[in-house]
Amino acid sequence: MKVLQKVSDIFGKYMAVIVLVIAALALFVPGSCLWIQTSWVNYLLMIVMFGMGLTLKLDDFKVVITRPKDIIVGCIAQFTIMPLLAFALGKMFGLEPGLLAGLVLVGTCPGGTSSNVMTYLSKGDVALSVGMTSVNTLLAPLLTPAITYLLLRTSVTVDILSMFLSIIKVVIVPIALGFVINKFWGKYTQKVTNILPMVSVIAITMIVAAVVSHNAEKILSTGVIVFVIVILHNLLGYACGYGVGKLIKAPLPKKKALAIEVGMQNSGLATSLAGTAFPDLAMATVPGAIFSVWHNISGAILANVFNRIKE
Repeated sequence: MKVLQKVSDIFGKYMAVIVLVIAALALFVPGSCLWIQTSWVNYLLMIVMFGMGLTLKLDDFKVVITRPKDIIVGCIAQFTIMPLLAFALGKMFGLEPGLLAGLVLVGTCPGGTSSNVMTYLSKGDVALSVGMTSVNTLLAPLLTPAITYLLLRTSVTVDILSMFLSIIKVVIVPIALGFVINKFWGKYTQKVTNILPMVSVIAITMIVAAVVSHNAEKILSTGVIVFVIVILHNLLGYACGYGVGKLIKAPLPKKKALAIEVGMQNSGLATSLAGTAFPDLAMATVPGAIFSVWHNISGAILANVFNRIKE
């Protein structure tokens, strides 16, 4: 188990590099990763969400009661900044309907689990980060379909019910199951949680490999512009999240948490939902695939920068 833990630590430390290498391989040599089927994406994401549930304790939700203002501010920031940025950037650059839908879907998804790790590495407010991720993920079945519909109803057809049911199945049920198992069999799950970073990185990497390899031609055909838009979306999310922290005169650790939590999205979920919500828009999976790769790289860089910043 100690060997596995050391390997898991290495996976967690070099997550951005691993994802980048595999993504490049899947993009430029797609045949090497085509064995990973896109139909596996939901199951891989469920493994990541189950792992998140195994790490959750009731104490993680105390922040909701003890610091409701912080959670409310974080929730509003999460579900307004990123969706509006996505919609504005998509319209500004004239993205075709499929790419616009995929970009907005990335924006309306909650924060990803990797944001908690990046906040920890940044010496940010980890309790707030975990609280925001947990609460926003629980709100996602309602808010993600609703906001997506409001922004895209005049552009494309949005299958709200399918999106709602998919989030329940892929996100809420695995998290709830992991939480319950951890609650009643915590002494056993603690032995497993040490290797969860490795499991999560492998699952996330496989999701990226599957989506990128099966869409390599589409991604390359979109040109540089989609990469630029996805990068801008992510970086502006960090900046706006940090700006919200400054606006409410939050201490530095809280500003770091808000920046990372707002800027990093559960793009794996966005990629998974794209096929469900927009079955007729093949390009809708592309923004999520690119975001999955990029935000892990930018998050690691930002964590390194934030770690050096002190009040």
